[in-house]
Amino acid sequence: MDRITQAFAVASDKGKPCFISYLCAGDPDLETSFQACRTLIELGVDVMELGMPFSDPLADGTTNQLAAQRSLESGMNQTKVFELIRRIRAISEIPIVLYTYYNLIFSQGVEPYLIMVKDAGVDGLLTLDLPPEEASDVIEVCRKIELKNIFLVAPTTPPHRVELISKYATGFIYYLSVEGVTGERVRLADNIKEAVESIKKYTKLPVAVGLGISTADQVRDVASSADGVVVGSALVNCLASNQGELDLILNRLSSKLSELLSGLT
Repeated sequence: MDRITQAFAVASDKGKPCFISYLCAGDPDLETSFQACRTLIELGVDVMELGMPFSDPLADGTTNQLAAQRSLESGMNQTKVFELIRRIRAISEIPIVLYTYYNLIFSQGVEPYLIMVKDAGVDGLLTLDLPPEEASDVIEVCRKIELKNIFLVAPTTPPHRVELISKYATGFIYYLSVEGVTGERVRLADNIKEAVESIKKYTKLPVAVGLGISTADQVRDVASSADGVVVGSALVNCLASNQGELDLILNRLSSKLSELLSGLT
């Protein structure tokens, strides 16, 4: 059983959804990023999404755009991202999903790039700007090298496209709880349960819900209907302040994650 499938199975056996965290790799620098990832793992995150820093992150709101900017300004690049992933893999078998954009894949050759991703220790690929209709090359290589290919479903996605996405997705389906770019939200949509049930008509894959989740109550609400809860900006914001003060960053991150995880109990 692959690491992503196993993580969802273990969580389900415990009667809870997977908790999936997001951080931008290298934010605000390589060493702090590694220590932040270690902290998340030690506190019980089930799956880790790592963003490849990119100069034009179209699907990201201000929080994640600034995280990518901090990472790039610290000298982070593809080689260092793979170094970070290898360091994480050396201490943990946690499933790792690489959050990226298609230009970063296409510009280096789809197969050579994805082989590097797999060899670094990544389990799944989430390409933000790549719909399944345009993803045949990525889908083919991912199947060949056993790299999970995760696709997004939005609140506005019509049923026929949910069916298409479900046909090609592997690992899990990522449902966006609200319309728009990434970022914390004061409140989430009221129809998440219905949306998850609708997606499950077309797939047996787990359905994880993310975008905007930032409080324990929101985690609790999503956990009642989803197989996974994805939190990004609320954790990224912990790295945005106290830069240069590693202990303060990690303490703030630990506190925020512990608060969020309380929504699963």
